[in-house]
Amino acid sequence: MTVKIGIPRGLWFYDYYPLWKTFYEELGAEVILSNPTNKKTLDVGVRNTVDEACLPVKIFHGHVLDLRDKVDYIFLPKIMSVYEKEYICPKFCGLPEMVSHSIKGLPPIIDREINFNKSRSSLMKTVYDFGSYVTKNPVKIKRAYNCGLEVYKKYKVRIQEGFLPINGDFSNKTNGKSSITIAVMGHSYNIYDQYGSMNLITKLQQQGINIITPEMMNYRTINDYAETLEKKMFWSYGRKLLGTAMYLADVKNIDGIVYLSSFGCGIDSIIEDLVERKTRKEGKIPFLLITVDEHTGEAGVNTRLEAFIDMIEWRQRNEGNFSTHG
Repeated sequence: MTVKIGIPRGLWFYDYYPLWKTFYEELGAEVILSNPTNKKTLDVGVRNTVDEACLPVKIFHGHVLDLRDKVDYIFLPKIMSVYEKEYICPKFCGLPEMVSHSIKGLPPIIDREINFNKSRSSLMKTVYDFGSYVTKNPVKIKRAYNCGLEVYKKYKVRIQEGFLPINGDFSNKTNGKSSITIAVMGHSYNIYDQYGSMNLITKLQQQGINIITPEMMNYRTINDYAETLEKKMFWSYGRKLLGTAMYLADVKNIDGIVYLSSFGCGIDSIIEDLVERKTRKEGKIPFLLITVDEHTGEAGVNTRLEAFIDMIEWRQRNEGNFSTHG
């Protein structure tokens, strides 16, 4: 009988899904993905999460509930660090415990720790633990992991080529017909979740606007810019956003930035202000901050976004048209 592994469509999904999907399928398991985020996902997530959780965490709980009665196991690793001497969001670190205590009646959770601050041999032990739910053959597990890494590398290249994984679907190309280019910034699980982001990227695409996201940037370039900070940014997501902002403020190849943040995000409470300083004040780039939670209305987001785009268009037409009166 084929083992069914459930993968929630939230949080780390937009960064690592191709890797783990390929890994488990190569081992012979059937990978079941939760449905794209919708109102039901959010509503049940809100009811089954602690109040102080941010919107993406509430949505993630909704995705776990969507998988509860469909799979043999739910893949929910305890992600501590994905780069050496850096750490991921604290809520990622305690996600398996948070989910298992908030939601009852779940199938067994695959919750092994991923921590790149430990040795490489420790990482491979984690990989073997992940694979042991399907097979005990270490050679097969290592081969499956290598296949997953190859798919993952191609996935990253495809994003850099301009394809956006909206809801995990790659049919979205960023190039538009407009002369305006806007950088959409925020955590990947915010900007690529169609429902959670209030369809932000789709709204921009419908107006023909060219879009840049942090995932399209060269990581080495981002890292080089982030290294110039007075103090090391040890949050991986924050480092990526800050490095991107510093690069954009330097090259000035965009017309504006829309930063999408979720209310209650501890990292964003610091990063969004630093990004605004680097881009709007130092780079002279128009900046719009949109903060969302489960109560945010789409109409309000539409109004602010339309006004922002109108301002950029006005600026392009009239920036050099100064009055002779000064």
